[in-house]
Amino acid sequence: MNRRTFLGMSAGAAAMGLAGTRPGFAQQFPSHTMNVVIPTGEGGGVDRAARAFTSVWQKHLGANFEFGYFPGASGQVGYEVYVGKREPDAHNLLFGNIGPEMIVYATQDTSYTYPDDYIYFAGIDVDDSAIWVAANSELQTIEDLVEAGKQRTINISTSRLPHPSSLGVLALGEATGADFRLIPYGGGSAARTAAITGEVEACATFLGSSLGLDDQIRFLTVFQNRNRLPNLTNDAPPVNEALGTQIPALSGTRAWAIHRAAAEEYPDRFEKLKETSRAAFEDPAYRQEVEQSKLIWEFAEYSDEEACAAEARATMELAERYKDVLSGNG
Repeated sequence: MNRRTFLGMSAGAAAMGLAGTRPGFAQQFPSHTMNVVIPTGEGGGVDRAARAFTSVWQKHLGANFEFGYFPGASGQVGYEVYVGKREPDAHNLLFGNIGPEMIVYATQDTSYTYPDDYIYFAGIDVDDSAIWVAANSELQTIEDLVEAGKQRTINISTSRLPHPSSLGVLALGEATGADFRLIPYGGGSAARTAAITGEVEACATFLGSSLGLDDQIRFLTVFQNRNRLPNLTNDAPPVNEALGTQIPALSGTRAWAIHRAAAEEYPDRFEKLKETSRAAFEDPAYRQEVEQSKLIWEFAEYSDEEACAAEARATMELAERYKDVLSGNG
């Protein structure tokens, strides 16, 4: 063995050694900042919820988060950007609202496909749909509303037609034979004002958006198997409990989503995201962040991948049943 041969062997061995270290570096996750697509505007409830959660999640995951906002078409624009323009490497996530955004998916033409292109894996809160009337309304209970709807057409305001609470009204009318007419006002504030002033007889909306109205309104029902805040909603009963119906729970679950391709190609990364997201939710610091962000802690509820998928499917199936109405064609 001469000197040249020895040096060659040494160089080869060194190269092999370096090659052996590369997979370790490649497997490090996260290796850089996590990027989040939010399909609504900056500063809204979804944004505040995302920031409150990631302020704790970053400690468990070991990475910072950056946010991009893509409002438009009731969330569709953000999903188009995420699926079509973001790398499926598990460093890119989407934070959306399962209920409203699955209704948009079921009723509109989109370039993305659920669940082939993306999957929800961690829901962090649940805001239930509800129906309420003005405090001075003659309608005292959900039974009163249904009976009145059997006698005449009841106008009910909603922020927009593709919304879980709109689904609730349609399903309630079908189940009871009541005649309800949904009137979209292009925003929650306008829809609430219409019901308070008597322009319409009731309002269908998310529970959380109306809790601050206090003595101006009276809640009639919630589209869930229990009322999470009975003391703040005059103990309004769950719709199925009050009427014996079988209407699915209709809520807004703000949840984290990932490209399906990323989950399948990098199962270890996906597992780490799931494990650390649950750890962040269970961290006592998270409640402090929620309350400091003026969010409602009673709505905090963790939904795993299976639970998120079940909600998405149930919402989509109901939306497809009423597709003509929700898309404005019915």
